[in-house]
Amino acid sequence: MDYQTLTSHFTTQQSAILDTIRTLVTHETPSHDKARLDAFADMMAARLSSAGASVEIIANPERGNHIRAHLAGGDPAARPALVLCHYDTVWPAGSLATHPFRIEAGRAYGPGIFDMQTSLALAEFALRAVKELALQLPRPVTVLITSDEEIGSGTSRALIESEAQRSAYVLVLESPLPGGVIKTARKGTGTFRVETVGRAAHAGVEPEKGINAIEEMAHQILAIHALADPAAGTTLSVGTIEGGTATNVIPAHTVARVDLRTWTESEAARVTAAMQALQPVLPGAQVKVSGGVNRPPLERKASAALFEQVKEIGRRLGLELEEGSTGGGSDGNFTAALGIPTLDGLGVPGEGAHADHEHILVDEIPRRAALLVAMWLELT
Repeated sequence: MDYQTLTSHFTTQQSAILDTIRTLVTHETPSHDKARLDAFADMMAARLSSAGASVEIIANPERGNHIRAHLAGGDPAARPALVLCHYDTVWPAGSLATHPFRIEAGRAYGPGIFDMQTSLALAEFALRAVKELALQLPRPVTVLITSDEEIGSGTSRALIESEAQRSAYVLVLESPLPGGVIKTARKGTGTFRVETVGRAAHAGVEPEKGINAIEEMAHQILAIHALADPAAGTTLSVGTIEGGTATNVIPAHTVARVDLRTWTESEAARVTAAMQALQPVLPGAQVKVSGGVNRPPLERKASAALFEQVKEIGRRLGLELEEGSTGGGSDGNFTAALGIPTLDGLGVPGEGAHADHEHILVDEIPRRAALLVAMWLELT
């Protein structure tokens, strides 16, 4: 394949891709709004079907429906390439009133445009290019688009893992790091609920009969934060605390919620075991711990070999690709933990995911679209 021809093709398609991005961004998709999500899924499924894929809408009674698109190629028995996207965003309905889609100084703005509606347009136009350029893919391609990534992928994790286990490799079209840097490592994430139980009593009349649950929680917070290992990149943060009923009552109950981030599964296991082993300090108090790791780490060992191939493909397209890491998780964490080669952050460069200045760099669209198709053609 002449990669200059591939890049030129997407350059001529840039205006059409931008129009599609506008359409996708202006159909708002908050993670908890099933009606909006399902309407978007229907629209997106129709677009992928017209691009030449066989498309299935996977019904989801709890959240928005998921979309699976499949494009035949090469040996039908070959393990497919899996492309992961999500279409839910953190932006509430009505955000377009204050953050309208617009293009200014080579940047396109809009809620969810960087994370990650632009990537949906990339996937669609990459599928179209295979048909329009009569490209011969070495293996089938599956594009899986889910509806709840921004809220933990509770209804999609099993589907993602099932697809990954039958795939050769996974390409995650999440937004890249600043400068278009591809993500070869992501921290694993966990959430714990810590509950301390004491005994209520009048704070002035008979405080000695009480057991202060907030005091117990203070001991536990110090113990929890002591589990962090900055040198290993392991962090714990007690983010919220709820407890007590009145200033003149010894508090009987307190709940804290803890965020965990780790680079490795071994660190995640260490901290999880330590959290579950927390013991009360005050006589008569109780400590109850629930929760755990909800996204395993995407360790570099799952992405290194794939990145080296993609780096060389990038050079042939005139791209000098670099790699980096991030403390946030994605659905790629799930696939990497299964041992499936996984590369993340392959969306269009920009900045401001979840922020007021969220945007993409318009002129980067053709090159990232060309890179996606080139990966389908070349990755082994």
